[in-house]
Amino acid sequence: MDRRSFLAASAAALVTPRTTRTLATDPFTLGVASGDPSADGFVLWTRLAADPLSGDGRGGMPSRDVDVEWQVAADERFSTVVRSGTAAARPGAAHSVHVEVAGLEPGRDYFYRFRSEGRVSPAGRTRTAPAGEAPLTFAVAACAHYEHGYYGAYRRLAEQEPELVVFLGDYMYEYAPSGYTALAGRVRTHSPGKCETLADYRLRHAQYKSDPDLQAAHAVAPWLAAFDDHEIENNWAGDVSSTGAAGFTRRRADAFRAYYENMPLRRGSLQGAVLRVNRRVSWGTLARFHLLDTRQFRDDQACLDGVRAGCDERLDARRTLLGAGQWRWLEEGLRGSGTRWNLLGQQIMMAQRDYKVGPGREVNLDSWDGYAAERTRLLGSLAGTSNPVVLTGDAHMHHLAELKTDFDDPDAPVVARELVTTSIASDGDGYRDRTWIAEALQENPHISFIDQRRGYLMARLTRDELSVDFRTLDYISRKGAPARTAHRVTIPASERPPSQAARDAAAAHAGPPGRD
Repeated sequence: MDRRSFLAASAAALVTPRTTRTLATDPFTLGVASGDPSADGFVLWTRLAADPLSGDGRGGMPSRDVDVEWQVAADERFSTVVRSGTAAARPGAAHSVHVEVAGLEPGRDYFYRFRSEGRVSPAGRTRTAPAGEAPLTFAVAACAHYEHGYYGAYRRLAEQEPELVVFLGDYMYEYAPSGYTALAGRVRTHSPGKCETLADYRLRHAQYKSDPDLQAAHAVAPWLAAFDDHEIENNWAGDVSSTGAAGFTRRRADAFRAYYENMPLRRGSLQGAVLRVNRRVSWGTLARFHLLDTRQFRDDQACLDGVRAGCDERLDARRTLLGAGQWRWLEEGLRGSGTRWNLLGQQIMMAQRDYKVGPGREVNLDSWDGYAAERTRLLGSLAGTSNPVVLTGDAHMHHLAELKTDFDDPDAPVVARELVTTSIASDGDGYRDRTWIAEALQENPHISFIDQRRGYLMARLTRDELSVDFRTLDYISRKGAPARTAHRVTIPASERPPSQAARDAAAAHAGPPGRD
């Protein structure tokens, strides 16, 4: 049996279910997932929902704890179970389960499943990180607006069987039906109303999780996931609502709670009203992933947000995107990293991006362009880091960019590459406006590739190079589109020590670190 077959046929190999059933329907309607792999384990997730679209957000589950058995096996037929146990799915946590498994062998596949109320879940495949310098195949994805199209990109991603999926935000969208309309129109319909309460967010997550293509992408590999803005509200910043609506602190806390309940995150990530998604995950000695949070600790957007020209406020050295605490955490992680590669997974475009054709400049103040001084400081830190690469979501277009300490100086050293993935579904089918692309590339010479279609990145990382395929689908307004490689880039590893010139240039352009 190959790995794809086991995802569809795992039920045939399951142990005999209990005869007593207290739920009339299958509670495993939202699938299974795993995440945050270490050398000896990972997180396993599921959420029981007998009626996932129940309007109260409780998934049609009873108001009592429900026991959930879990198994981890060395083989896809579960003939060799290596870890097992029972967890309580509690109504206060939307009957979600987060199991942190440890004590396993490094660098190998494992298979897992759950059983509850006489029912057995689909099986998933996951993987532990290696102990040494093993190659890695990983996917990068972001931005999956349910109304804008089918999740064919998730399905194609799953078919390529990566060992890891890095998801960089906008897993779900908070808008009411037709609250954000794509060019292709509305293909599917959101659950009623804009997400404002805990029940709203739970229901919307359940709607998204009910999609079989998304379930396949979760079941094929462990995920490293972080939120952006739409998991809470468009363009929120710190404790500031983009709409100015009252009660945002409560709403954000509810959205964080629902996000945790529906994602394969470690239990310690939810800390009261704070959800910590900035974290480091190492893939042996080959790579360290530094996942950032570019929302929760930032200053409000400059000059009333949007794409604007002439905003001097964005250049203020006191403005922070990461917050001082996260900044120190990142600096320590970069300095202390002994891996060959350092991959920053983050949500918003880091490269300078001029949207105005011709004289003058217009930039997106929600991106790193709105926090230019802190970006320069960060790029200075990357200049002293072994083989840094930035992975980015949000833009709904593929981009390949060079990151420089001074984007206006053609001779400024390149300190890293930025790989921006397009969206899974957001903005509908997409298109290729060759004239627009040519103008954008001419205006931004440090950007070498743009594609406006939907898709994802598929990457192969070794000691010597990072090879990346920019994958695209021609349409998502209907099912069945194949995925193709629109562009391929190979980034060789550098054997040279970090550039002192780049560090000096960064120090000359930057001010003090951001404040908390």
